[in-house]
Amino acid sequence: MRPPGADAVLVRHGDVGVKSSAVQAGMERRLRDNLAAMLEDRGVDGDVEREWGRVIVRTDDPDAATDAATDTFGVVSASPAISVPADLQAIRDALADAAREHYDEGAFAVDARRAGEHDFDSHDVNREGGDAVWGAVEPVFEPAVDLDDPDITFSVEVRREEAFVFLEKRDGPGGLPLGSQDPLVALVSGGIDSPVAAWEAMKRGSPIVPLYLDLGPYGGHDHRARAEETARRLSDFAPNFDLGLRVAPAGDAVQRLAEETGRTRMLSYRRFMYRVAEHVAEDAGAVGVVTGEALGQKSSQTAANFAVVDRATDLPIHRPLFTHDKQEIIARARAIETYRDSTIEVGCNKLAPSQPLTAAPLESVLADEPDDIYDLARDVADGVERAEVTAP
Repeated sequence: MRPPGADAVLVRHGDVGVKSSAVQAGMERRLRDNLAAMLEDRGVDGDVEREWGRVIVRTDDPDAATDAATDTFGVVSASPAISVPADLQAIRDALADAAREHYDEGAFAVDARRAGEHDFDSHDVNREGGDAVWGAVEPVFEPAVDLDDPDITFSVEVRREEAFVFLEKRDGPGGLPLGSQDPLVALVSGGIDSPVAAWEAMKRGSPIVPLYLDLGPYGGHDHRARAEETARRLSDFAPNFDLGLRVAPAGDAVQRLAEETGRTRMLSYRRFMYRVAEHVAEDAGAVGVVTGEALGQKSSQTAANFAVVDRATDLPIHRPLFTHDKQEIIARARAIETYRDSTIEVGCNKLAPSQPLTAAPLESVLADEPDDIYDLARDVADGVERAEVTAP
């Protein structure tokens, strides 16, 4: 819902605003640039401006621009708005127009915020704005005011030289602008969990380097195609970043693990996987690894087993979904539109032993796995290739 004549989108951030002045300014510039790239990628005309505490899009297509803003990491909310001069009469006129178009029953409220030097304050805007809304609709029906639970809220944000009138706040992902943190290698299988974990890392500002381990006979064409679709979908949220999928040829190494390990197989596989990711991170300038693991979700994902597998690498293993229930993860996957392509059975299930250990001692894992497992990981990392991932 937008006011008539809407010509702008008011973009708000959250955590960015609690940073020091210098850091906030840098993150706001990053947010501005990311949003400009999102608009360009979607073919939406608009000029993106940064003001202290806000990013503003000037556009003739405020609905499409708002949709783009609410898919941009770091944006808490966005509102299609009309900009008018920062004087009470212009604000009154804009509110009256909005009321005539959108207010036809129930109770209303006017919510005004103000920053800068003016000859009026927020209370004046609320009072004058309320009078304007009331007068605009009174010839048609009897309006009512409810400041606690209104059916419609007319919002006004007054800045130094202009004011914005808007009727809704559409939620964005929040977090921090992408690129405000260092990159991370994201292990993606294309299953339900890993795309969500990668998205969560991006939400906190880290560009990702998607890495898929081709499991050979333990994976298959559909397995890889699913990972490629994951990378493609995640790239929709980062048009100005390189999210090209890296493919590691791990089939032969995984075959050896299957032949030479028993109940500790999945732990050795994860240790191998992390080690491959570590080498890819070195080449890509990444500072950590992201996985879709959650505490207790599988036998290999117990607290005891995490303590064993994490010793395979010096890099931190980030698990954004560590405390999430499966239904929470599924809900997020649906929201970011990765769920549908993530529901094919994952290939690594073929690798799991019939009776995996839930608390394997490190000594047992080391005794069971190949002595050259780290050499295998290095060889596989050296063979990583880039997959061509394009929109379907």
